[in-house]
Amino acid sequence: MKTISKTIFAVTLTLSSISFSNAQTVIVGTEQMYPQKNIVENAVNSKAHTTLVAAVKAADLVETLKSAGPFTVFAPVNDAFENLPAGTVESLLKPEAKGILSKVLTYHVLSGKYDFDAIAKEIKKGNGAASFKTVSGGTLTAMMNGSHNITLKDENGNLANITTYDVYQSNGVIHVLDSVVLPKM
Repeated sequence: MKTISKTIFAVTLTLSSISFSNAQTVIVGTEQMYPQKNIVENAVNSKAHTTLVAAVKAADLVETLKSAGPFTVFAPVNDAFENLPAGTVESLLKPEAKGILSKVLTYHVLSGKYDFDAIAKEIKKGNGAASFKTVSGGTLTAMMNGSHNITLKDENGNLANITTYDVYQSNGVIHVLDSVVLPKM
């Protein structure tokens, strides 16, 4: 009987640890994002974020986003970049636009780890809206859009919806956006 109890306990413990480790692995752009990898290591595998990854490389932000952080990254998908005015992405990727590109990208980053619950808590505390200071120095405003949906408003009044929440990384968390948010220039 002792052997059966020990075996059941061992199997239960093993299944619990497997369940826990898989619970945080999220699919983004048809690829798995592993919580033990950093933001850059995961982002380069997402087919939905190839434009963002190219921009991060062009702005020389790879090493920053590989560092310990923690960071919260609001990551626009490729379609979000395609919805910008024609020529915008190409212009931003030019070497002479590196400063502007860096400002746009760091506007999508918060210092600290803000998962859905943390953002929602701040929104509730702010009576329906919460302002977050971005790494670029700008402000993003978060608002609830339903019981489990958060919308971001940039400094120009444009809105972006978080479509995938809580993609945990070793150095922070990523939330996938359907639009690019832009700072005041």
